[in-house]
Amino acid sequence: MNLVLQSTEITLETAGGKGASLHRLAAAGFDVPAFFVVSAEACRHHDGRVVPQPYLAAALSNALDQLGPGPYAVRSSGRAEDGAAHSHAGQFQTRLDVPASGVGAAIADVWASGFSEALDRYREATNAAPAEAPAIIVQQMVPARAAGVAFSADPVTGLRDRRVISAISGLGEALVSGEADGEDWQVATTGDMLASPTAPTVLTTEEVVEIAALAARTEAFFGTPQDIEWAIDDTGLHLLQSRPITTPLRPQPTPDNTLIVLDNSNIVESYPGIVSPLTYSFACFVYGRVYRAFVALLGVGPAEVNANAPVFDNLLARVDGRVYYNLGNWYRALALLPGFSRNRDHMETMMGVDEPLPSELRDTIGPPPATGMKRLAEAVRTLRVTAGLGWAALRLPVTKRRFETRLQTALATGKAPDRANLTELAATWRAIEADLLDRWDAPLINDFLCMMAFGASRKLLEAWAGPKGVALHNDVMIGQGDIVSAEPSRRIAEMGRMVASAGLAGNLVRDGRAALAGHPDIETAFDAYIARFGDRCTQELKLESITLDEDPTQLLAAIAASAARPAAPAADRAEPDWNAVIPDRPGRRRLARWITGYARARVRDRENLRFERTRIFGHARRVFLAMGREFWACGRLDAPRDIFHLTVDEVLGAIEGNALSTDLRAIVASRQADHRRHEDRPDPPERLVGHGAATLVRTRPGEEPPAETGDARIGTGCSAGRVTAPARVVRDPRVEHLASGEILVARNTDPGWIAVFSNAAAIVVERGSLLSHSAIVARELGIPCVVGIKGATDWVPDGARLTVDGETGEVRLADDTQ
Repeated sequence: MNLVLQSTEITLETAGGKGASLHRLAAAGFDVPAFFVVSAEACRHHDGRVVPQPYLAAALSNALDQLGPGPYAVRSSGRAEDGAAHSHAGQFQTRLDVPASGVGAAIADVWASGFSEALDRYREATNAAPAEAPAIIVQQMVPARAAGVAFSADPVTGLRDRRVISAISGLGEALVSGEADGEDWQVATTGDMLASPTAPTVLTTEEVVEIAALAARTEAFFGTPQDIEWAIDDTGLHLLQSRPITTPLRPQPTPDNTLIVLDNSNIVESYPGIVSPLTYSFACFVYGRVYRAFVALLGVGPAEVNANAPVFDNLLARVDGRVYYNLGNWYRALALLPGFSRNRDHMETMMGVDEPLPSELRDTIGPPPATGMKRLAEAVRTLRVTAGLGWAALRLPVTKRRFETRLQTALATGKAPDRANLTELAATWRAIEADLLDRWDAPLINDFLCMMAFGASRKLLEAWAGPKGVALHNDVMIGQGDIVSAEPSRRIAEMGRMVASAGLAGNLVRDGRAALAGHPDIETAFDAYIARFGDRCTQELKLESITLDEDPTQLLAAIAASAARPAAPAADRAEPDWNAVIPDRPGRRRLARWITGYARARVRDRENLRFERTRIFGHARRVFLAMGREFWACGRLDAPRDIFHLTVDEVLGAIEGNALSTDLRAIVASRQADHRRHEDRPDPPERLVGHGAATLVRTRPGEEPPAETGDARIGTGCSAGRVTAPARVVRDPRVEHLASGEILVARNTDPGWIAVFSNAAAIVVERGSLLSHSAIVARELGIPCVVGIKGATDWVPDGARLTVDGETGEVRLADDTQ
């Protein structure tokens, strides 16, 4: 046999595991740097020394001439090395950057490492085969810009649904040997990015995807998960070696091609940031319960409602503690009602969804084309549901009055939460379920009618009058005068005038509520505000939020800021000129005025009924806090507010005796650890797309749009007016305050921000739609407002002068802030 093996001589027996694998990979077209294999018989022991065979030098000289210029990498390739049972990783010597003159000596060193004491101990510990001389690989070095390892499955967790990549700048030997830490990435088999460095410097996302694909190709080639070494130079990606992963792996999961799309464009207004387990479970319960009841109310049969139970139970999702809409299930629920294709577009407008469902999912939702008797049955069903909707629309005023009566009765009935025991508190919650959540008819009917009327009226005016029609639509929605969400701003302004008249503005900031002592008129107004709007706090639908009743600091700051602001003249709102927008078509004009007026009324009622929702959530908050105090008092929780780390079922189960675990402290400790992990992670994107639930933790690389640049951006103008003023970026209004006359710039808002709105010269929000709370209240207060300015809180420097045009949607940085 030749000391330098010919291609036809390379086998596992002659070239060892690594050499045989590289030979197969190169023959299959993988980009493997050129190499040759030196036989294990190239050296021998003599008098305790490693002695090369006499004719090895000549064979090497000829082989190196054919291989090409160095430097070279000299590696071992034992028969047991890189096997499926034992990898022998790191047990043999490796020599890198070896010049041609040093290859012979390097071969001797690597050959000798096959008989080291360390290798003997490894073989003894792993029950591997006895020591034997290794073959030697001589390979051209890659002048690597980056190098590292990649696994086609996770060698730590055993998961087969991901590729794990570690990378380092330059040569990868320091990473492989453990001398240096690399950047770590995880890529799902679907292509979704599961984990990545916070600030990667070694690899681009495209290179990570290419390496993951290379690991997958090697697995497919060998038929078993692989551990590969790779390098990248100016010519591209190279495969240096590949061996089986020897740690135990889990079975390959069955492929799941179900497309799931999560979106939080709109729901982030109600549930911003990290949401507690109690709030999330409560929200899931409410959404599932009320929408199931809603479609039944409209005439969808019980069998069809029950068949879609998984749809209603999963309208929401939670990723890294943040709440999302499961968009596919919202479309499926809407498909139970007639006019799905038309209402689908209206729902997207109402929900503020920036982009529709991918066609891959969108085309699978909705009733299939009916034929024969099925067409007749579908027509009967459509007629029944349409009649149910029509009847519900006619009865809406009565339904709304009855709902409000039930609400008042439920809130006034039963023992006050702070004086009730656990059994009584559980009974109070069950009454909320039965009396309110199962009979949430008025808000849902109004919301659905609002969705249809708002969308239809806007499309009608756009079709008949173009941009003028859209502008008219916005004008008609302004200044309805009886939206409850605008009342806090008016009350704050009135209290501000009273405080300014009494000269208390400075005292209010310094002394808080105590500054009002001796001023009974202001105290009365303040207490009346708290009694009416105490639950309308920032992030008011999150049960864990601190209310104004508990801490009025935010309200006091808003009153003080209002006191420093000169009284603004009442806005003079002219009646929209319908004749100018739709001339010479009186029939169209009358129809447009009627449907737009109807939409306006539904928008008003939607906003007012949302306040009733706030009151119910406030009542639920008090009930659960009382439960937390009781659990704390009897030693089952370490603090009353620990209750927010439990789910509704866990809380009720602990009271009613059907809990799977009674160790509430252990559950809380686990959830608190989860919360800390969520806090350490950046906010996920607005939209997450994945195949199967396991891929929902991250979005695919490259899906996020590139950041906008320049001094102007265009969003959705929601409330007309043009203002230039200093901008104030507010991320948390509980700790950051808006001075009078500043432009509010926020990522998202909720109804509890009204104390901030009252002092804003204009409003700019990253998220939202024409039906967002911020847009509706801004129109009511006559404040210019633009929503949908992506990345505004990062783009606008705090204190910069900003020009906001609430009609065109343009937001522009002043020249002196560039």
